[in-house]
Amino acid sequence: MGALMVIFSLQTKQRRKTTDSVEDELELSTVRHRPEGLEQLEAQTRFSRKELQILYRGFKNECPSGVVNEETFKDIYSQFFPQGDASTYAHFLFNAFDTDHNGSVSFEDFVMGLSILLRGTVQEKLIWAFNLYDINKDGYISKEEMLDIMKAIYDMMGKCTYPVLKEETPRQHVEVFFQKMDKNKDGVVTIDEFIDSCQNDENIMRSMHLFENVL
Repeated sequence: MGALMVIFSLQTKQRRKTTDSVEDELELSTVRHRPEGLEQLEAQTRFSRKELQILYRGFKNECPSGVVNEETFKDIYSQFFPQGDASTYAHFLFNAFDTDHNGSVSFEDFVMGLSILLRGTVQEKLIWAFNLYDINKDGYISKEEMLDIMKAIYDMMGKCTYPVLKEETPRQHVEVFFQKMDKNKDGVVTIDEFIDSCQNDENIMRSMHLFENVL
């Protein structure tokens, strides 16, 4: 499981009993944004009712209003990468979860994305990853966007990488990946090129799995 699952579930298991009523949790008047019924979310995700209950308790514990803004998201996420600067990557990750681009992530946003990342098909995960890399949401990944994400990942990992990475390493990796992905050499990578490249190149796919581990 990735850092997000740890943030919103494991610490909750230590604080709350799982026998509490789901209905009571969803109807608390202190919650400004109330999520959809768990039955509907259970149908829309690959989580069981019990798992959704645990996730919701953790989410509400960290975000009593029912939504999380970007600064709170950064603060929570950075706790798991103290050796580096996770703020930029957390910004990109927040935007990927904020599917309606309203500046906040609801429980529905969070659990739908988490379902894909943890239990989605390979194609679903790659589509989600494409959306992460497509920073300006124009339907294409530019070399600059890929470099921004790569730099953010290395900044977040800090000094824990071995051997220690040189400053030019992210750009070198991007040049290799982009050359393989941009099959028609038009300077951008489409979602079809991205998926095809990842599924047919073990090195690229391995890199995508490595990036998934920081989620």
